[in-house]
Amino acid sequence: MMHKTVMRSMFKAVMITVLMFCAMTSAAQTDQQYTQYYEVPSYYNPAAIGNMDRIRIRAGGRLQWMGIDNAPRGIVLTGDMPLKLFGKRFAVGLVAQQESAGLFRNLSVGVQAGYKLKLWKGELTAGIQIGFANEVFKGSEVFIPDGDDFHEGADEAIPQTDVSGNALDLGAGVYYNHKWFWAGISGTHLNAPTITFEDDNGSTGSSGGSTSGESAKNYEFQLRRTLYFMAGSNIPVKNTLFEVMPSVLVKSDFTFTRVEVTGRIRYKKFLTAGVGYRHDDAVSAILGAEFKGFFVGYSYDYPISAISKASSGSHELILGYSLKLDLSDKNKNKHKSIRIM
Repeated sequence: MMHKTVMRSMFKAVMITVLMFCAMTSAAQTDQQYTQYYEVPSYYNPAAIGNMDRIRIRAGGRLQWMGIDNAPRGIVLTGDMPLKLFGKRFAVGLVAQQESAGLFRNLSVGVQAGYKLKLWKGELTAGIQIGFANEVFKGSEVFIPDGDDFHEGADEAIPQTDVSGNALDLGAGVYYNHKWFWAGISGTHLNAPTITFEDDNGSTGSSGGSTSGESAKNYEFQLRRTLYFMAGSNIPVKNTLFEVMPSVLVKSDFTFTRVEVTGRIRYKKFLTAGVGYRHDDAVSAILGAEFKGFFVGYSYDYPISAISKASSGSHELILGYSLKLDLSDKNKNKHKSIRIM
C-alpha cells in the first residue's frame, strides 16, 4: 500500500515536471553534451546518485570540434554517495561544470539530494538539485571589422565590455536502478533562470558604446528548461566473461531534440569498447578500463554534419575513482564476549 502511494506521488511529480516543460519559452541552452554520459549520469539527472554502495567520483574534459577556433571546451566534476538515516536510504551528490564557447564562459555548481525506495527488486530514487549558474561574456574581445555589412562597430545589441551574472538554478528527476538495467527522467534549469549581466564596474550590462547621460543597456541570458531521458542495460553473454551494455540518451527542450544511442561490450568487468551514434551530429569510438576502483574512459567523435569540413572531430576523457562503503545493518567488526568460567 505504501509503495502504491509513493508511486502515485512520484508519477504526479513527473507529470507536473513534463507540464512545466510544455509551458517553457525560448531561451539559450548551455548543458554540455558528453559521449560518455553513462559515466556522469548525475550531471543530467540529480536522482542518479548513490546507486551503488560506493563513494563515486568522476572528472572529465571535452575538446569539441578540433580545428575550429574558439570551439566549445568543457570540464565536469561529479561526486556522490549513498547514506542511511533513521533506517531510511538517502543519497547526496555534488556536480560542477565549466564551459567556454566563443566569447561565452559558463560555470555551474549544484548540490544534490535523493530519497531511495526498494521497488521491484530494484531501487527507485527521487532527487533534487539546488545550485547557481554563472555566465560571462567577454565583450572586451569583440571585434567587428570595418565595412561589415551586418554589424555596426558600436552595435548596442553587443556588449563592448566584459559582463557577467549569476542566478539560482534548480533541477529534479527520478531514477530506477536494477541489477540488469537502469532508467531515469529528469529536468535541468526548471526555474528557467534569467541571468542579468553586470560589467566589471558593477553596472547592469552597460555598453561601451553609451555616453554619459545615456541609460545603461540591459543584457540578459536565460537558461532553457531541458528534459532528459536515459536508459541502459547490462546483459551477460551466457558462458562467457563478456557483457553487452546498450544505452540511450534523449535530450529535448521541445524546440530542439537530440537522440544518442551507444553500444558497448565489457570483458571481465575490466575492459570496455564500444561505438555511439548521435543523430545528425557524430559517430563515436569508445574505450574504457576499470581496476581496483579506478576508471579511465576515452571517446572520439567524428562529425557527420557539415561541420566535418572544418573539424577533425572531438575528444573526451573521463577519469574516476570509487571507494566501497559498508551500509549494512550488521557490524562486521563486532566481537563476541568471552565468558571465563
